[in-house]
Amino acid sequence: MLTLQRKQHLLEILERDGQIVAKSLSVQLGLSEDTIRRDLRQLAQEGLLQRVHGGALPASAAMAPFVERQQISSDAKSAIGRAAAAMIQPGQVVFIDGGTTAVQLARQLPPALRATVVTHSPSIALELVTHPHIEVIMIGGRLFKHSIVGVGAEAIEAIGRIRADLYFMGVCSLHPEAGISTGDYEEACVKRALCNAAVKTVVLASPEKLDTASPYQIAPFPQVCGIVVNAGVAEALIAPYREMGITVTLA
Repeated sequence: MLTLQRKQHLLEILERDGQIVAKSLSVQLGLSEDTIRRDLRQLAQEGLLQRVHGGALPASAAMAPFVERQQISSDAKSAIGRAAAAMIQPGQVVFIDGGTTAVQLARQLPPALRATVVTHSPSIALELVTHPHIEVIMIGGRLFKHSIVGVGAEAIEAIGRIRADLYFMGVCSLHPEAGISTGDYEEACVKRALCNAAVKTVVLASPEKLDTASPYQIAPFPQVCGIVVNAGVAEALIAPYREMGITVTLA
């Protein structure tokens, strides 16, 4: 089998099975593990999958630029934003992450709601400029242009001075074994700080993020109390989270 054919076959297996286990696949194909692992490394460099210990998982579509991500699962993101907005109680202090799903959350906040939103996302702040009763606190830092959020030591220091009731976390990837992950190291650090500074963390997970992996882990699942997903998602994709004791809200 030629290298190109072999790589295409690996991608077909990944699409079919949702994962690649290098050891078992090498036996199945009659190839060395080194050959399989080399192909996986090269495919990962091309952004076609995410390498994990022992094999590979699908790469997240959420690694694409912000403008492109706005076109992905737009209806699902709107529904997720609406369900998440309904969780906020009057008077609460809420962290809202950056990202396209979080923008939908900001748009769905009821006009009568009185609360404080803390965000490191200029996009979220702009969405709330005309909201009559939401006070907005901006977290600064270096602008990470991919997600349009502030990152770095300054952002993390400012987050550490705030105690929020809720944190709505945006992610690139969610997988029961690989965990909660994103594509940038500094962004992962900021998300972790937000999670540590909130009483409860709720993950916003549009369909393309489920059962995928990204390079940098954010937080262990025990720190998450809820996940909001689209109602059309297959039960098999969300059952592992229910088994962990995480509340799954179908939007």
